[in-house]
Amino acid sequence: MKNRFDLIIFDWDGTLMDSVDWIVHCIQQAAMRCECAVPTAQAVRDIVGLSIENAMKQLFPDEDSENRQKIATDYAQTFFTKQIGPEDLFPGVHDMLKQFRSQGYRLAVATGKKSKGLHAAINATGVADLFCTTRCADQTASKPNPLMLDEIILELGVDKQRTLMVGDSVHDLQMALNAHVASVGVTCGAHPAATLQKYNPLLCLNYPTDLIGII
Repeated sequence: MKNRFDLIIFDWDGTLMDSVDWIVHCIQQAAMRCECAVPTAQAVRDIVGLSIENAMKQLFPDEDSENRQKIATDYAQTFFTKQIGPEDLFPGVHDMLKQFRSQGYRLAVATGKKSKGLHAAINATGVADLFCTTRCADQTASKPNPLMLDEIILELGVDKQRTLMVGDSVHDLQMALNAHVASVGVTCGAHPAATLQKYNPLLCLNYPTDLIGII
């Protein structure tokens, strides 16, 4: 895989930032407060990477749109009560991103988060300057639609064959498949290797930092 890629696109939650357990907690708490059936932890993990609208439809199919909006609002309010800092990135992520930039890679983020939430997170964790561009679910189509990747690739003028998507969920890897982009799965977030392998990643790694020395 050496010298095969020019652009590395990372998912955010569960890939670069250790936030999946907090997402699970916040959604379960929101469901309880809104007096809805509380989804299991795995059910919540299964929606990580989707837009909040698609996530609510999948988690609460029996609720009407008004109730799903209430749950989403409650979830967001709880999620943002946590003070985010550099320590919320997985260990070594900041140094990895700096190293990849110094080696000439172009870096981007493709996430199911809303742009306001992503910008707050990348600024709070101190990595905003390391990315060439980002795409969020409120700016384009939700994963696994490939539009997010297509837009990043077009904006940066990089060959699709020299682009790598790195993510922790089936939605990330399905999006890469749909875009005809190579992918690497990481098991530190939403889904285990056995699940991610079904989407034909080049590799499944424990953490994104395991990419160092491989590419």
